Amino acid sequence: MTELAGQVSHVEQLRERYGERYRWLLLLSVMIGTMASIMSSTIVNVAIPGMSHYFTLSQGRAQWVSSGFMVAMTVSMLTTPWLLSRYGYRRTYSGCMWLLMVGGLVGGLSNEFSLVLAARVAEGLAAGVVQPIPAIIIMRAFEPHEQGRASGVFGMGVVLAPAIGPSIGGVLVDMAGWRSIFFMVIPFCLASLWMARKFVPNSSPGGVAANRAGARLDWRGMLLGTTGTLCLLNGLIEIRSGPPALAGGLLAGAALSFGAFLWWQRHTARQGREPLMNLSLFNYRQFAMGSIVAFIYGTALFGSTYLLPVYMQLGLGLSASSVGTILLPAGFVLAGAIAVVGRLADRQPTYLLVTTGLALLAVSFTLMITVTLHSAIWLLVAWAIVGRIGLGFILPSLNLGSMRGLDKALLSQGASTINFVRMLGGATGVSLCAIVLEWRLAAHGDSLTVAATSPARLAAFNESFLMLAALCALAMVAAWQLRQAGPKATEPAG
Repeated sequence: MTELAGQVSHVEQLRERYGERYRWLLLLSVMIGTMASIMSSTIVNVAIPGMSHYFTLSQGRAQWVSSGFMVAMTVSMLTTPWLLSRYGYRRTYSGCMWLLMVGGLVGGLSNEFSLVLAARVAEGLAAGVVQPIPAIIIMRAFEPHEQGRASGVFGMGVVLAPAIGPSIGGVLVDMAGWRSIFFMVIPFCLASLWMARKFVPNSSPGGVAANRAGARLDWRGMLLGTTGTLCLLNGLIEIRSGPPALAGGLLAGAALSFGAFLWWQRHTARQGREPLMNLSLFNYRQFAMGSIVAFIYGTALFGSTYLLPVYMQLGLGLSASSVGTILLPAGFVLAGAIAVVGRLADRQPTYLLVTTGLALLAVSFTLMITVTLHSAIWLLVAWAIVGRIGLGFILPSLNLGSMRGLDKALLSQGASTINFVRMLGGATGVSLCAIVLEWRLAAHGDSLTVAATSPARLAAFNESFLMLAALCALAMVAAWQLRQAGPKATEPAG
């Protein structure tokens, strides 16, 4: 009881010192670290062609620079509630920032691809733990009528990093090589560590105690989840590049692992222990529907994040710095859209905002097929802006709409679970885009190992974009179902 009182007292001291602006300072602190983690997940795509050439990698092996990060980030998200409960907010968050920074240093200095891949996995582990934290803070530290605005402000800041990052990263790759992009996260990590020391409390802003010494991490659940994710991604890769029997075996292993994971989570809960994923979350229809949208949306979003830079460089023959410049205006538009939609999320139905965003994203992917080798650059910029406006409708709305109906005790589990589902979709999307692209390239008699591009190569990319548009249309069906379940009354923020 003394420890709990001390933790709650620490939160109150920070509130008294900084007044009403404390919650915004707290949000800014975790926003900077989340910017670093998101930047590390996306910016490396600009450097994949240069890295592939340096290490003489096939497209499949180079893809693991992205996929390895995704696997680590996906699985580690489920550990966030346990880490926050066991070690507290400040120590958990600061530890992740240190790991992310060390991963950037090792990746940038390595001369072996295995070390680069290990550094990416370390960065992914850190990023996975960090990313659910802001949603938990928004739901606990802000009143219900302010949560949309807080999500908008947070989202606006977070997307500026990946918006500016590829542009700066592309210039750095052209000037200093692929290694330079690993070092970009370091200033963000240092700034976030300094702010965490001042503003991030040990306990939750809602007064939930940390440091539960008796709590144990569900290692078996984590092992089953990791095995399922690895089998799924490797199985998807082997569909095109390996024996059919191996691909089938890996996909069957993924299904068995995920089935065993779900059984173990139910068994753990029945035994009175805390599971890695609390399956009672899916008894809330709004959360269940939001999770389906999150998975499909993650597949389309992260698949396109992998596909777009490869398309512009190897399909259209543009330089890395040109790719970043093309995506820069769309990034600023996205930041503005998130700020506007964040305020709308406090007043408008979630299903309407999310469905509108998915429709715009599908339109953006479809319009990519109008681009040819002789098209003006502004056409690429315009279609990218349409997609980013769509993202602006989805990002502040989906988490809020999915989690508002949850009991307060389930917020940490809800944030980590919906992020896990989204990232599982994202990890699948990166592999899926690579598979579909290789398949369509082969069908058109081309390969990315050939230096020159051609209309046949663009046709293969166009068909990959149409696949992403179809996924967004499928997600719209699930998003529309959100209207059938109104949220329960939300408790006041603590």
